[in-house]
Amino acid sequence: MPNSRFGTLITAMVTPFTSTEAVDYARAEALTNRLLENGSDGLVVSGTTGESPTLTPSEKLELFRVVKAAAGAAPVIANTGDNETAFSVELSKQAEQIGMDALLLVVPYYNKPSQEGLYRHFKTIAEAVKIPCLLYNVPGRTSKNVNAETIARLSEIPNIVGVKEAGGDMIQVAKTRAATVDEFSIYSGNDADTLPMLPMGCCGVISVISHIAGTQMKRMMEAFWQGDMETACRIHLQLLPVVEALFPPTSSNPAPVKTALRLQGFDCGGLRLPLVETDEKEEQVLKSAMEGAGLL
Repeated sequence: MPNSRFGTLITAMVTPFTSTEAVDYARAEALTNRLLENGSDGLVVSGTTGESPTLTPSEKLELFRVVKAAAGAAPVIANTGDNETAFSVELSKQAEQIGMDALLLVVPYYNKPSQEGLYRHFKTIAEAVKIPCLLYNVPGRTSKNVNAETIARLSEIPNIVGVKEAGGDMIQVAKTRAATVDEFSIYSGNDADTLPMLPMGCCGVISVISHIAGTQMKRMMEAFWQGDMETACRIHLQLLPVVEALFPPTSSNPAPVKTALRLQGFDCGGLRLPLVETDEKEEQVLKSAMEGAGLL
């Protein structure tokens, strides 16, 4: 099993909302406990799955406080990345003051910086704080890939300790692993990529499906590290239809996983526009996949 300071299974938490679309902090506390009781070693707060683009800075900071208090000794990682470097620096400093264990820094979206711009952006944020930072590469949402060479450069900054890699490019994963020291953590950022990434030195996953299948994801990784590939592959294949139903081409995360939580009896409310709830067909596909995987 790899040595990772944040654990092997980290859940990128949804943000619960009330019926009036206010952040439901009490439900966030309950969700924190549920996730930690079902396989999660740590949590990411206000990430993509947490609908960060629709949360105000004050809402993010209060979520950080609430989840950190509820999580106890478990690591809580605050997503403080933005496409404005100065804003990211300020939010990162505030998260550090609250006592967050680490920061998740997403690749700037929309403005499409060069690799040098990406390097300077992340370097500026990391040097403004003392706590560990994880890069978050998700070109499907940001339109920009931070390449392996840039990640390797950034890994030389003492408190940039890893990357959440959601690019789906196994060659880039291999290049990143080859260009960085073993202590630099590479997390899968896509649930479906987790098992394929493990042989290349991936230390775990920052997961969405772990909201509803945390123990299964944990067992899959443990089986791999124990050399039981048969079990690891069986769980991977069992969960794959659920992963696909959580990320359909017709909807957007986190709408399906909020539906999945409701189907399991843990309602976290709706979504803020421009995201909308899953439709009847999407819900039925998701329900069938969950039933097939024994999650209902």
